[in-house]
Amino acid sequence: MIPVTILTGFLGSGKTTLLKRILNEKHGMKIAVIENEFGEENIDNEILVQETNEQIIQMSNGCICCTIRGDLARALEDLANRKKAGTLDFDRVVIETTGLANPGPVAQTFFMDNTVADEFLLDAIITLVDAKHANSQLDQHEVVQRQVGFADRLFITKSDLVSADELEALKHRLLHMNPRAAIKVVNFGDADIKEIFDLRGFNLNSKLEIDPDFLAEDDHDHAHDHAHDDDHDHSTCGHDHEHGHHHHHHAHHDDKIKSFVYRSDKPFDPNRLEDFLGGILQIYGERLLRYKGVLYMKGVDRKVVFQGVHQMMGSDLAGKWMPIEKKNSKMVFIGIELPKDLITDGLDACLVK
Repeated sequence: MIPVTILTGFLGSGKTTLLKRILNEKHGMKIAVIENEFGEENIDNEILVQETNEQIIQMSNGCICCTIRGDLARALEDLANRKKAGTLDFDRVVIETTGLANPGPVAQTFFMDNTVADEFLLDAIITLVDAKHANSQLDQHEVVQRQVGFADRLFITKSDLVSADELEALKHRLLHMNPRAAIKVVNFGDADIKEIFDLRGFNLNSKLEIDPDFLAEDDHDHAHDHAHDDDHDHSTCGHDHEHGHHHHHHAHHDDKIKSFVYRSDKPFDPNRLEDFLGGILQIYGERLLRYKGVLYMKGVDRKVVFQGVHQMMGSDLAGKWMPIEKKNSKMVFIGIELPKDLITDGLDACLVK
């Protein structure tokens, strides 16, 4: 049985940072990573890999990255078949879910699909909680409560941005929501591998208490807790889109959450872009749940990776643009009733003419 760890948590909680830490540590494990990003572009895949656009990519430290282009069960079966055939070698799987995903249907795959159940063992669901924004996210988004409720282990991130009293109050709230999940403060992905893998923490009985429909064949929960943009690519989001099912737990206020992608082959003027993004964050920061991208900047021979949550934004230099590579910018914005036209027009104005 191949052990599987699910990483979940709301937008900007630090999943990709933790995943990078796991992949870069010298632990001797061979890990297959399944990326499931919200929206039509998988930016995380470029941040983590930056080598090729193939579906399954061999990375350093014996890791494999698989970008979901279809159903999760099919992706897992494909990995299992390749392992049996000897074309891929890995010891365990990590699934990084979209920040807007209810982890229930993801976990359900390991019990509803016989082929998956025969090959894989769901080891644990690890939920990351952003200390700075957790309380408002828990109040506003049912999916965040569900992520906490399904967790076998809770990692609190960004604790340096809150006071000791606020941190203790958050721990107290999480403990009341899920008393069986161990809580650990983890900053910048600094978690011991022993606290991530081989937890054997997934107890199906406790999950049935959270969602009594968890194993119901005909009527299980397909609430996605987000609305799809018109050009949202269902083949990459990893959710079941059989909308004939009843949506018992759909949180209507989350329907305001949408994503859009901005692309351009022209380089950005760094100063204009910085000024524009700073203004957007000031005005719409609270509505900007998550944003990230890989940027083509004038006068810079390397890719610039930027990402942020609400008003907090950071950027970093990534790998060099390869000679055969087409230089371009790709940005994803996820938020609540964002003014898409205003943002895209403003970004256009930041391009080098």
